[in-house]
Amino acid sequence: MTMQAAPASAARASCKPEEDLAVRRNYLAAIALTACGAIALSAQAPRPPGSSRTELQRHDLGMAGHEAVQLRVDFAPGGLFPRHKHPGEEIIYIIEGSIEYKLDGQPPVTLKAGEVLFVPDGAIHSARNVGDVPAAELGTYVVKKGRPLTEIVG
Repeated sequence: MTMQAAPASAARASCKPEEDLAVRRNYLAAIALTACGAIALSAQAPRPPGSSRTELQRHDLGMAGHEAVQLRVDFAPGGLFPRHKHPGEEIIYIIEGSIEYKLDGQPPVTLKAGEVLFVPDGAIHSARNVGDVPAAELGTYVVKKGRPLTEIVG
């Protein structure tokens, strides 16, 4: 006994119009979600060589639409993270080494282990390990939820 598939037109004809409409809506919704996810992933800044980031925690805040994210960022000697910004505030604590920060419109500042820096919402800045040993920071971010944490600025 040979089984044959029904032609596509026959399969479509058996659906009720309201079922066909629901299938089309679900299909379009899946395409839209896939596109939004691809855009969000492509917007996230790639890690340049010489730095790495480890997410330590992420939590919703009592402030609607915001979350706290905490990262450890490690820099190889001479490692640089180019000009970028975040969708919220960044509070930096230097764990080890010496890191130079350049915030647009301000003179560069070099911080050593135990020192801190506040970066305002949307401030364009860069970071570079100015020492000959590895450096690391603890970055705590209070940011708008659902947005890429880092946006490279040319």
